[in-house]
Amino acid sequence: MTLLPGLLFLTWLHTCVAHHDPSLRGHAHSHGTPHCYSAEELPLGQAPPHLLARGAKWGQALPVALVSSLEAASHRGRHERPSATTQCPVLRSEEVLEADTHQRSISPWRYRVDTDEDRYPQKLAFAECLCRGCIDARTGRETAALNSVRLLQSLLVLRRRPCSRDGSGLPTPGAFAFHTEFIHVPVGCTCVLPRSV
Repeated sequence: MTLLPGLLFLTWLHTCVAHHDPSLRGHAHSHGTPHCYSAEELPLGQAPPHLLARGAKWGQALPVALVSSLEAASHRGRHERPSATTQCPVLRSEEVLEADTHQRSISPWRYRVDTDEDRYPQKLAFAECLCRGCIDARTGRETAALNSVRLLQSLLVLRRRPCSRDGSGLPTPGAFAFHTEFIHVPVGCTCVLPRSV
């Protein structure tokens, strides 16, 4: 429920960009196209300042909020080795009592930081299921009686695309515009019945 205000805001922002507020489209031209920025106007990795000034709360979305803690854990050397985290674990009751939700789940997952330089936010936390099946709560071991599947959240992002600054229609080297785009971000995993036996 804590994510609901952020999701509602992002939905509102997308509506504004698409239909109502020309200032949110990056100083739109008369025919409604987004403003075409040069690299000097907007350095790589930054979003249009008028969007940020309007209070875009990307930080409230889980895939964005988790990035800083994941990177901090990585820098402190507390993250597990990739060879260990990509295998389906054996759950032991004495080990999971203090663990986080993604480690206590019978469809456990881990997070990785996905980086895309042409997207804002550039970094998002993506969940990856650790098991093909699910973990039997009685034995603590994986069973094929259920399947692990990803849970996807729709997230509004800004996408950088080449654009023309001289009106010719041909992309100007180094120039780009921002377009809104909804992407599906995996935020966790759950167990489902297999589609076939």
